[in-house]
Amino acid sequence: MIDAVATDSSSTSGNDKQRRTRRTRMTGAERRQQLLEIGRTLFAAKGFEGTSVEEIAAKAGVSKPVVYEHFGGKEGLYAVVVDREMRRLLDMVTSSLTAGHPRELCEQAAFALLDYIEEYTDGFRILVRDSPIPQSTGSFASLISDIATQVEDILGREFKSRGFDPKLAPLYAQALVGMVALTGQWWLDVRRPKKAEVAAHLVNLAWHGLDGLEPKPRLIGHRKA
Repeated sequence: MIDAVATDSSSTSGNDKQRRTRRTRMTGAERRQQLLEIGRTLFAAKGFEGTSVEEIAAKAGVSKPVVYEHFGGKEGLYAVVVDREMRRLLDMVTSSLTAGHPRELCEQAAFALLDYIEEYTDGFRILVRDSPIPQSTGSFASLISDIATQVEDILGREFKSRGFDPKLAPLYAQALVGMVALTGQWWLDVRRPKKAEVAAHLVNLAWHGLDGLEPKPRLIGHRKA
């Protein structure tokens, strides 16, 4: 009787373990998402070169072949992480531009980038690094260029209404978006002052700089070319 009870208990314990294993086993989509999140964290902290497939697999609790099965290797995982982050940032900026007044549009664009940096810090750290492999969505510089394109038309209309050459709108759009992006890289580490104050100062410089533009800017130094 005692042996029988012991056998039954062992069998029950084994069945419980099997049920727990089945409950925790991930679907292919869940495993892929887990690897993406682990990869993003490691790439942000260590960069592409400093991250290994072995470390990614260990963090996920799987073998190396599982990583290769889903992404073909570290390069494939990195490419998907970067593409997703670039699309996320571009979507956040473009969807934020809803105001009618140009100054408020500047505020919305500044907040969108700072929001992304605050909410998706790992993603931003990855984006601002030089990518060691080609990306289908381009580089961070090309992403900034894409964002600048979104505000070219706005600046062009503003320039035209003030008697400036609207053909120069792309140049100013690049300058304004680049200013926000570089300030964002600095703010990523210091986080001071607060986000709203950073946005206010960025727009202050951009707007009042635009407000006081000379129709034909001139150089006052000795160098003229």
